[in-house]
Order: sequence, then structure tokens, then C-alpha cells
Amino acid sequence: MPARSGIEMHPAILIGLLFAAAAALTFRHLSGYLPVNAWLPVLSRPEINDPQQMLVHYTVFPRIAVALLAGAALGLAGAVCQQVLRNPLAEPTTLGVSNGAYLALAMTTLWAPSLLALGREWIALVGGFAAFLCVFGLTWKRALSPVVLVLAGLIVGYYCAVTTQALVLLNHDYLIGLFIWGAGYLNQQDWSNAAFLAPRFLISFVLIAAMVRPLTLLGFDDETARNLGLGLTGARVCALGIAIALSASVVSVVGVLGFVGLTGPALAMLAGARRFRDRLIWAPLCGAGLLWLADELVLLIPPGYREMPAGAATALIGAPMLLVLLPRLRSAAPVGNLTPSVPPRLDHPWRVILFGLALLLLVVWVALAVGVGAEGWSWSGLAGIQEFLPWRWPRVVSALAAGATLAVAGTLLQRMTGNPMAAPEVMGISYGAAMGVIVLLYLLPSHTRVAQIAGGGIGAFIVLGMVLLFSRRSEFSPERVLLAGVAMSAAFGAIIAMALATGDPRIGMLLSLLTGSLYQISPAEASVLAAAAALLLIMVPMLSRWLDILPLGSAASRSVGVSMARSRIIIMLLTALLTATATLMVGLLSLVGFIAPHMARMMGAQRAVHQTALAALIGAILMVFADWAGRMVIFPFQMPAGIFAMMLAGPYLLWLLRPQRG
Repeated sequence: MPARSGIEMHPAILIGLLFAAAAALTFRHLSGYLPVNAWLPVLSRPEINDPQQMLVHYTVFPRIAVALLAGAALGLAGAVCQQVLRNPLAEPTTLGVSNGAYLALAMTTLWAPSLLALGREWIALVGGFAAFLCVFGLTWKRALSPVVLVLAGLIVGYYCAVTTQALVLLNHDYLIGLFIWGAGYLNQQDWSNAAFLAPRFLISFVLIAAMVRPLTLLGFDDETARNLGLGLTGARVCALGIAIALSASVVSVVGVLGFVGLTGPALAMLAGARRFRDRLIWAPLCGAGLLWLADELVLLIPPGYREMPAGAATALIGAPMLLVLLPRLRSAAPVGNLTPSVPPRLDHPWRVILFGLALLLLVVWVALAVGVGAEGWSWSGLAGIQEFLPWRWPRVVSALAAGATLAVAGTLLQRMTGNPMAAPEVMGISYGAAMGVIVLLYLLPSHTRVAQIAGGGIGAFIVLGMVLLFSRRSEFSPERVLLAGVAMSAAFGAIIAMALATGDPRIGMLLSLLTGSLYQISPAEASVLAAAAALLLIMVPMLSRWLDILPLGSAASRSVGVSMARSRIIIMLLTALLTATATLMVGLLSLVGFIAPHMARMMGAQRAVHQTALAALIGAILMVFADWAGRMVIFPFQMPAGIFAMMLAGPYLLWLLRPQRG
């Protein structure tokens, strides 16, 4: 039964409130330009010699139309993605479309600027589809399995994102404008974008409506859908192809507004639209109302100030709404089988773990002994290592500790929730820590490193407290924890996006924090991080029984005497401590928390104790090698370890996703 919280709600009530609030703000906005009786004539035939009428006709009305169309399109695309992938966290950006478009624009700006004359929209569209085709190619031979689609989409999306971040760091002056586009703006100069989106939305809606029955069957597990006569691959190709084409069209004209694709369907579902047939109607309306309201609130900002991105405003509005409606989520909402197929369990896992430990020691030795200078590459002997040790060991120890703690944090989350998309950043803890540092940057420009760590710590635990607060009534069920974490991440991520779009001189420090820089680690900080990481990692084996049982589901866990609420809150607290420890010292490196658990599991480490141990070693190896390579490869410049880690791990994880022969 759905959880109750107050009066029964119908999606029409929520949508009516969204549209009423947006319409009231639109009335106020338009009244500042023209009297009410002039609106309709101006919409159809403005007076060419009246600047106010021309402004309203070519900027104000098209902006409203684009907001409604883009919101509806993303809401529809998000509903289809969540249904096909059977995951409440899925949306079009899950499949790499937005990040692919972002990368295509960055590469074109740097290496083929003449192509921009063809239109930024078409370049973004090509980039988005290229990313999606990569995802399709990786999952085709697995019949487009929902779990493999999710994993491949996230990996391709993250890979595109970190590649773009690397290009931005190396060419900041040329690519700063991409931050503004990426944050999502709805400014219009004519009706061309509305005319571009309208037919695509209508055609997509008709096609999806014609696929209601197969899409409904896709919400069941694969075996049930096959028994009912559904061709899984064909249905998924058609449905996702339509959703991705629609999403890519929106991204190409207004930038990244990804949170609408998650929030629109989620709000419709939480407001009472349980069946896919119902969400097909209400999710686009939720998306349209949410984006229209967000844009009208943006227009309340005085003209003399820099305008807030519509994408950021949507996240700031949609996240609280999602949190308020969260108690209405079913206590056992099905999200499908989220355990990807993996190789058979290792017969001798400890041999692999010992091999990983030996490899880690080798990588540490390379990081301490091998360097590059004015005379080229050098391999230091024991005396040389001792000479450079005071400068190198803090970074090596910090990278090792941060990689291990984030990898274990990701393993805990994925096993607790049974969701392959779970990672430390999903709970919002990393973004909370970053938000604390951002607040400190603006309040105390000349702060100390200790103050920065304290600010980040306060931000991390405020976010954790809010996630726990909003999921407490459901015994901290995975679905509510993940949705609450996504909402918090989206809200704080929106603020970070606005900070990036301002072009503030402090942007350099913020970029280092976001991309995982180890530049500023001192010996004292490295010692504290290593000690804290060791203390927390020692606690993890004590939870191994819970971590083996929780993936079996609530019923099985209760039947063997596991307290769901207590086990989940303890795991989440330990996850938060692990994540905050790494984030406070070295920034947002949580992609390691997503990658390492999957690599360990796909290598055959299936039991909790084996997976956590192997994931910790993989995370440590990745981070130590990534930090060393980031220092050496483009010497005398440096690449943040977080970016380099993803560049190293992404191709290997994609290789592990390939179909197994035999």
C-alpha cells in the first residue's frame, strides 16, 4: 500500500498549483510590458513600429512556449526512460545524451570553430546521438538489458563529462561560455526554437502513446514480458530511440535541463499516477509546469544582476517539491532486477585480493620513484626517493586513502540499495561538502585550509541529516534514500552550476575542488586523512553479514532477524563518514565510488567482504596512478586526479560490460 501523508492527492491538483503559480507570475511579467487587452493581438500580429510589442512577440511569448515545450518533452522522455530501465533514478541524461552534446560543443569550439556557423544546435544534437549510439553498441548483444543500459549510459556520460572538464581546465578562457550554456538558459530571440520543438514533441507523444501496451509490459521483469509475447530488444530500441531523440532536441536548443526529466515523472508518480498510462499524460504536464514556473521565478531577479540559469532554478524548485512528496512513495516500490550479470564467483578471491595488494605496492613505488623534470624522465633509486619523499608522499598517501574510502562507500551504497546507479554523490554528501566550501569562499575569501575543511564537513553532515530526515518514516528504504539524495544533489549541484556560470575569479579553486585536485595536501592533512580512513575501513568488515543479506530484499532480511532501519542508518552513517573524509581533503572524487564496486563485482567478487576489499584496492590503485599520471603526462602542467581516474577506469569498465562468450 502507498504510504499516506495527509490528504489524498491527485496529479491534477499538483499540476494545477504549478500552472496557477506560473500563470500569476506571467501575468505580472506581461503587465509590465503591455495592457491585458493587447496581449492576444500582439501574439498574432504585433505592430512593427512599437518596440514593446515587438519585444513581447519575439522574446517573451517564445520564451514561455519554449519553457512549456521543453518541460513537457523532458517529462515525457523521463517517464519513458524510467519505465524502460525500471529505475526511478533514470532520465535521458542517464544515457549520456547531455554530456555527449557538451563534449561535441567543446571539441568543435577548440578544433573546428568554423562548424559553429552551421548552428550550435546541430552540433549538440550530433554529440548527443553519438554518445547514445556508443551506449547502444555496448548493450545490443545483451538485448538492451536495463541494468547494462544504465551502467553503460552512466559510464559513457561520465567519460564525456570528465573529458570536457579536462578540456575546460586546459582551455578555460575559450570554453567558459560552455558553463553558461550547460546550466540551461531559455532566452529567445524569435519563434524558431518553439517551431523546432513543437512538431518533435507532438510526433514523439503520438508514437509513445501507440506503444503504451509494450511499454507497460517493459515495466515487468524480462521473463514475464517475454512470456506475454513482447520482443524486448525491439520495444526498447523504439522507446529509447524516441526518448533520446526528443531529449537531444531539447538539449540542442536550450542546454542542459536534465533534472526536469527526473522530477516530472517522479512528481507525477508521487502525486498518484501509479500506472504508466497515467504518467504518460501527467509527467509531461508536470515537466511543463515546473519549467514554466522556474523560468518565471528567474525573471523576478532584477535586470541589473546576472540572470540565474533556468536549469539551476528548476532544480532548486523541483528538489524541495520532490522531498515534500517523498512520503507518498510506496514503501516497496519495485525498481526491477538491478543486479547485472557478472562472471562466476571467484574460487579463490583472496588470491586476487593479494595480487591487487601487490599491484598497489608497485603503483605506490612508481609514484614515489618515477618523475619527469627539465632533463626528461628519471627513475630514482632509494636515495632519490628519500630526496623527493617530503613532496610526494602526502599526495600518494592521500590518493590511496581517498580512493579506498570512496570505493568502499560506493560498495556499501550499491549493496544496501541494490541499485547500480548508487554512488557517494547520489546521496548528496559530496555536493554538500562542496557547497560548504563554496559558502566559505564567498563569506571568507582569505580563509585557512582548516576553515575550508570545517566548512566542507558542516555541509556534508547537513545534507546527510536532511536525507535521513526525509526517509526516516520508511525505515530508510533504498528508494526514498536515493530519491532524497538525488534531490539534495540536484539542489546543491544547481547552486554550483550557477557559481561556475558567473565567471568569478575564484572559479579556479572551485574547479579544482570539483575535479579532484590533490595540489594542496600537506603532510599533516595527509596523516589525518590516512588515520581517519584506516579507522573507518576497519569498521566495514563488521557489517559484512548485513551487506550479504540486504541485497536479498526486505522480506528475506527480516526473516533472518535483520533490523532494516538500524542496519540502513548505520551503513549510511559510515558511508557519509567515508565520503566526507575523502571529499574534505581532496574534493569530489566520487566517480571512483561508482566505478570501483562495479569493477570488483564484474571480476567475480560477489560476497560483501571480498567485494569491499577488492573495491578498496581498485580505488586506491586508480587514485594513486591517476594522481601520478596527472602530474607527469602533461608536465609542467597538472591534470586533477579525479579526471584522470575516470579516463583510466572508464574503458576497462566498458570492456567488462561486453557480452561473455560461451
